[in-house]
Amino acid sequence: MVFRKLPGVSASGMGLRLSQKFVFLIFLSGLVTLCFGALFFLPDSVRLKRIFLSKTETQPVTVGSGSGSENDAREHLKRPKEQDHPRAMTSTKGDTSTKLKSLSRKPAVSREATEERLAGGRSATVPDSDANWDTFSYDKFRRCLLKPPLGRDGGRPSDPKTTERRDKVKEMMKFAWDNYKRYAWGKNELRPLTRNGHIGNMFGGLRGASIIDSLDTLYIMGLMDEYNDAKQWVQSSLDLNSNGEASLFEVNIRYVGGLLSAYYLTGEELFKTKAVELGEKLLPAFNTPTGIPRGVINLGSWSWGWASAGSSILAEFGTLHLEFVHLTELSSNPIYTEKVMNIRKLLNKIEKPHGLYPNFLSPVSGNWVQHHVSIGGLGDSFYEYLIKSYLMSDKTDDDAKMMYYSALEAIEANLVQKSPGGLTYMAEWRGGILDHKMGHLACFSGGMIGIGADDGAPEKRQHYLDLAAEITHTCHESYTRSATKLGPEAFRFDSGAEATATRLSDRYYILRPEVIESYMYMWRLTHDPKYREWGWEAVEALEEHCRVESGFSGIRDVYTMTVSHDNMQQSFFLSETLKYLYLLFSDDDLLPLEDWVFNTEAHPLPIIRKSCLQDEATQDKTVSE
Repeated sequence: MVFRKLPGVSASGMGLRLSQKFVFLIFLSGLVTLCFGALFFLPDSVRLKRIFLSKTETQPVTVGSGSGSENDAREHLKRPKEQDHPRAMTSTKGDTSTKLKSLSRKPAVSREATEERLAGGRSATVPDSDANWDTFSYDKFRRCLLKPPLGRDGGRPSDPKTTERRDKVKEMMKFAWDNYKRYAWGKNELRPLTRNGHIGNMFGGLRGASIIDSLDTLYIMGLMDEYNDAKQWVQSSLDLNSNGEASLFEVNIRYVGGLLSAYYLTGEELFKTKAVELGEKLLPAFNTPTGIPRGVINLGSWSWGWASAGSSILAEFGTLHLEFVHLTELSSNPIYTEKVMNIRKLLNKIEKPHGLYPNFLSPVSGNWVQHHVSIGGLGDSFYEYLIKSYLMSDKTDDDAKMMYYSALEAIEANLVQKSPGGLTYMAEWRGGILDHKMGHLACFSGGMIGIGADDGAPEKRQHYLDLAAEITHTCHESYTRSATKLGPEAFRFDSGAEATATRLSDRYYILRPEVIESYMYMWRLTHDPKYREWGWEAVEALEEHCRVESGFSGIRDVYTMTVSHDNMQQSFFLSETLKYLYLLFSDDDLLPLEDWVFNTEAHPLPIIRKSCLQDEATQDKTVSE
């Protein structure tokens, strides 16, 4: 039988006319384009994009003064060797949970056992083959420290009286922690009067702020059962894939800082993994025309996700540098350092009134919004991070040094005042008009000026030490002049007032650490015994007025002995106030300042000795060859 080839029918037998095939192919190609286009342009397609990228594909990261494209905030995910690296950091929840399950099977270990392994040149969790990878090596880092982090005997002082006082601070920490665990476990903070947990809205959907803030404090105090409980919670319950509006500043200093510190002290890869994973989620905050981040970000979305517009705050966008530089160190990804260096570049470029940095900046225009300057709230930790960036760089970051001392000169010329009673204080500046008020938050500046005294002009060293001592003395006076011997939120120097709060709204105390922080630094710098005595006065006041049956609480009025509690045990009480007290009553070899700087939440971060790390890498390469 002979079959006739019908007109318009393909020889393949598909039964489609040529015009039909053409339409079908157009439809098919459009569908493919749509699907793959969605992978690369939908806001939440980051994880899908990574599936289809080559394992060895490397995309350049472009960070300029604009830093504003959406792609810029995502390109950081495509790191060299990310997927073929056996310990690659990913932001996918499934991969992370698998890692954490394997980590959670490890038994709890004592601090002494951990320190023995680390002191022997072996990381608790990092294999020796790390030395051959082009990544951060924990072993190299430990070898570049000048002294053991915890000293010869955990910093235990030889003086029995000081030892007794340190033990008391440790008991306070255990009491605060035990009550948090009993009544608020997994929540952000404890409400000690009502015996329940507080979540709040600063951290979006993140939980466990008190746990993350306490990790390093528990470890250095040797509270290892408590530390292991905290580590287990991080392994099993810390969910970084939250969907809520969070403060970039608070998440960075508490969560990122706390996880980084825990990693550097213990070598536990878990903390490094979590820190880098969370750091990735913060990058879209820089998605602005200037690269100055907005203060609020939605951690659960890679889209714009802004909860609010308006000005960015100096103390918030200026308090990222320490943590972000370490994120670059641990991830071998330059994006973090590039982001914070872009902030510095813009600040160096714009005009500063009288050399001062106002507190509000537009992330859209890059201009100051108003000329309010404060060394307390809204401005404080920006200045702190300038001098600490210089110190953390092993004194190689000359740009940070220049910015700090220039700012300090402007502060002295415009804000530092002397009261009729002889007290030195930091006033606030509002467009040329001085407000003779000093906030409790500004009391950190005594310690800040002290630790920078050695690195300015040699002839000004003693001047800076004297200024640091005078400011610390003024802040101590704000404590001694109250009925409870605890300082108010703000105190004034006008209308006859001397270091006292004249407004009802300024009389509260919420377990803040700044005054005690300056005591600790001034003790380390001078060893004047008065700083330890002043610290003990604070311990006694905290015990008498802030300790309640189920934890510690702030008080609403420091000028009355009939105290009214605010029912909040702040996470920074565990991270900062008690840690600084413990360090004050410890020997200087516990977290020595030659090796460590403290972020603004008192989480210790190591000084980065690039030359030492490079020498270590060269030696390792020579040995391997």
